[in-house]
Amino acid sequence: MLDRYQFEVLRECAKESGKTPREIAAGSAISPDSIIAAHREMADGGYIDENDRLTEKGWTVLSPYKVDNAVILAAGMATRFAPLSFERPKAMFEVRGEILIERLIRQLREAGVNDISVVVGYMKESFFYLEDEFGVKIIVNNEYANRNNHSSVWCARESLRNTYIVSSDQYFACNLFEEYCFTSTCSAMFSEGRTDEQVLVLDDEGVIIGSDKSGVNGYYMQGPAYFDREFSQRYLEILAREYDKPETANKLWEQVFVEHVDELHMAMRVFEPGSINKFDYITDLAAFDRDFFTNVDSRILDNICNTLECTREDITEVVPIKAGLTNLSTLFAVNGEKFIYRHPGNGTEEIVNREAEALALTIARDLGLDDTFIYEDSAEGWKISRYIEGCSELDYGNKEQVERALQMARVLHTSGKTSPWSFDFYDEGIKIAETLREINYPLPKDFDALRERMSVVSRNMRAETGEPVLCHNDFYGPNFLVRGHEMWLIDWEYAAMGDPACDIGNFVAQGSGYSVEEAIGILPLYYGRDVTASEARHCVAAVAVVGWYWYVWAMYKEAMGNPVGEWLYVWYRAARQFGDAAEELYAIDL
Repeated sequence: MLDRYQFEVLRECAKESGKTPREIAAGSAISPDSIIAAHREMADGGYIDENDRLTEKGWTVLSPYKVDNAVILAAGMATRFAPLSFERPKAMFEVRGEILIERLIRQLREAGVNDISVVVGYMKESFFYLEDEFGVKIIVNNEYANRNNHSSVWCARESLRNTYIVSSDQYFACNLFEEYCFTSTCSAMFSEGRTDEQVLVLDDEGVIIGSDKSGVNGYYMQGPAYFDREFSQRYLEILAREYDKPETANKLWEQVFVEHVDELHMAMRVFEPGSINKFDYITDLAAFDRDFFTNVDSRILDNICNTLECTREDITEVVPIKAGLTNLSTLFAVNGEKFIYRHPGNGTEEIVNREAEALALTIARDLGLDDTFIYEDSAEGWKISRYIEGCSELDYGNKEQVERALQMARVLHTSGKTSPWSFDFYDEGIKIAETLREINYPLPKDFDALRERMSVVSRNMRAETGEPVLCHNDFYGPNFLVRGHEMWLIDWEYAAMGDPACDIGNFVAQGSGYSVEEAIGILPLYYGRDVTASEARHCVAAVAVVGWYWYVWAMYKEAMGNPVGEWLYVWYRAARQFGDAAEELYAIDL
């Protein structure tokens, strides 16, 4: 086994660079005396000849340190890079004349690393051409939407030996890769002052022994990492142990490492500022490549410019918004005014009628219910709206806000406006359930029993339903913008003709927290009078059926790789709780 100094000498001799020992030391930040001594030892031992070229013995002793391969992590959705990441993965953007991931592959090959695997997930088809054009291997990570990048490392576990682990969306100003590496290392850069990054804690030999989330004036991980064979084996043993724990899902591979530094050996390799460029947001990339925003091939930017009659140079302050269960949205400014770009989410084309939405948005604007709307492309589903500063969600505990919201529903329902489309929550839920069965989604044990109960409740509802009216059909707290005494009702994706009680059903079922008695108690705020027993039971039934629809919808989103979290249980409970009450009020004997 070589020591560090002997390794540096043999690695440089393998390159046939012609460097002197002092020049080798200067390039490796190791004392010249140590390198000179190691050089003498390698020459005396017959590892290098009089011309500083490796002998057969030298090649043999250096061979265990040869990099076997590289794994490029390219599965992530890059949500912070919205809206451009809606069109292609971040690794596929052209930066200073080169596609990011292609530049990485070329740099690896230039360093002698030819066995390269790319782990893909989001828009995976964008990467397939790399197999033929660059000879890489494609590994598909089917869990990319639900787990962090540790899952990509796990997907590539059969490849991990002496392996570079590289993020696909970074730009290295010069080639950072080597054909031979002495030990496991992570690339690091220095942060002066406080940083949001985890600052590395090192022992006296420069080995990582921990991290400090509130570090000051320290080094943080940035850029490629190198796993030697021992590290790869031990890391995979740890990851196998940790993988199925719920708390692991959101962890980066680096976090798994830091949490087990007592079991893993990794040193730090320091790079100067500017060597490694990371682009979390579009503004980061635009600052690095001043021509990027102007030259990038983007229909989204073209849509914005055409709709708002602006140039790309006018678009600033681009920030992704995480809110929203169905779609992906981005906040941006044009000449000082802020707007929202809404991009349709994966799978929504199966459950959202965009033509119906566009018509409803125009009606809502005319009725004064939502004057934020500017334009929607009814074929593709993208939309641009004005952004309202200083808003909050509706407070279900604020009677004044609840009354205002219900009166907005009343305005819509009594407007006389119509739509060619209709929406029945039970029928639409059945359609989604059939889709789930077709794709073999594992339905819960009580699914069929609950569906049958909703069928009976729905039949009783329909028996006393009047003429259909135009409904919002997603009428709940997060779809209201509240600012003082002003209120806007947004997100008209499901608007169509239907039972007006279903808007009240949405209002209650989707997170109000109301009991059955509390739900009945708000009905006079909608009707403007006391309600009849028939109206009360009809609305209670509507809460149950609407809750059931969204519960089934949530499972569809889960199947599409876009889980909605705790909402699934909220809707399930609404269906069960209000279903029980509706059966009692209708005297249904199941």
